[in-house]
Amino acid sequence: MRLTVLVDNNTFIDQYLIGEPAVSYYIEAEGKMILFDAGYSDVFLLNAAKLGIDLTRLDMLVLSHGHPDHSWGLAHLLRLYSEARSSGRMEHKPWLIAHPQVFAQRSYRGDPQIGSLLQPLDLAPFFDIQLSKDPVKLTDNLTFLGEIERGNDFEAQESLGELQVDGRESPDWVLDDSALAYRADDGLVIITGCSHAGICNIVEQARRVSGQEKVLDIIGGFHLLNPSALQLNGTVDYLAQLKPAQVHACHCTDLRSKFQIAQVVDLQEVGSGLVLEV
Repeated sequence: MRLTVLVDNNTFIDQYLIGEPAVSYYIEAEGKMILFDAGYSDVFLLNAAKLGIDLTRLDMLVLSHGHPDHSWGLAHLLRLYSEARSSGRMEHKPWLIAHPQVFAQRSYRGDPQIGSLLQPLDLAPFFDIQLSKDPVKLTDNLTFLGEIERGNDFEAQESLGELQVDGRESPDWVLDDSALAYRADDGLVIITGCSHAGICNIVEQARRVSGQEKVLDIIGGFHLLNPSALQLNGTVDYLAQLKPAQVHACHCTDLRSKFQIAQVVDLQEVGSGLVLEV
């Protein structure tokens, strides 16, 4: 499995790529080409082009959840696909996998739209869409984790804004937040978007679904932005017991949280253009 970071908040010296506070990863696994999240804008397309990655050849698109910094780039991907179709460069429809609430309308503190700009009807001409609460096998070793079981008492304890479903408004617990797990020969690599469900809950779901206990690496947002002492201490204690070979905490993981995590595990830097291989 080879993962290339197309978009992260951070950039590296001498890479000359663009960053934005968002997530988009390009994954090559078992002969399949997979896009995990599409960032906030067209930055993922610009970086992919500079890296020589042709996103018109994708087999799959996975959305971790529906927030703008993970889904709003889809509008730019549809423009690329429309142009590729009209010129005869693209005939297939990639498989789109996400949770059923990924396209729900959302609001937060007066902002009327923090959900997906597009709906399944917009995407159906370009993708074969599968929305699932259950885990979905993408390849023999790569799995979409579905709706994450929230089993501990220190993560995902507060809702985030409001969710509109079937004309009714309710607190948004971001139940669509999911992740990927790749089962390598010697352990798991877990790939997250924002971890609204809780990074520890996500790891436990990955271990249950895969049947593999050992964790090699975790890359993605840990949803530790000014976290409570309860959440941060619980996460650090969990990682200390988990003993992953390394972690790549990024995106929505603040500096104080990274300092604490680095005390107990091998924390590596992330930026646009980073390549991980297992």
